[in-house]
Amino acid sequence: MPQFIEQPTRIAAVGTKPKIIEEYFGRVNSGDAGLSIARMVSPAGWEEPGQRPEFAEYTVVLKGRLRVEFEGGERDVAAGEAVMTAAGEWIRYSTPEEGAEYVAICLPAFSPGTVHRDE
Repeated sequence: MPQFIEQPTRIAAVGTKPKIIEEYFGRVNSGDAGLSIARMVSPAGWEEPGQRPEFAEYTVVLKGRLRVEFEGGERDVAAGEAVMTAAGEWIRYSTPEEGAEYVAICLPAFSPGTVHRDE
């Protein structure tokens, strides 16, 4: 039988301003350690520490613009675009000029213990 998700679980976010994280599938909402799927809404001026996660992350920007910093540069990802970061790759996300709404898929599922944020 299919597993239906009637509503996501709101997860506490790390960063300089409040950001909404709504997990549909993952360790918290569905008990799935294999992957996580979450909707994110971050305001203008939001930024989080850099990280070197143990999971690959696939991000699709639905609205606004997400800034992605990586070793060797940075790039803004606009609505309708996407980015994939490999496990073990250093990455830092922010929305400095305008907010953004996006969907993040992590393989395996996101976990605070496997994100390895910069101090």
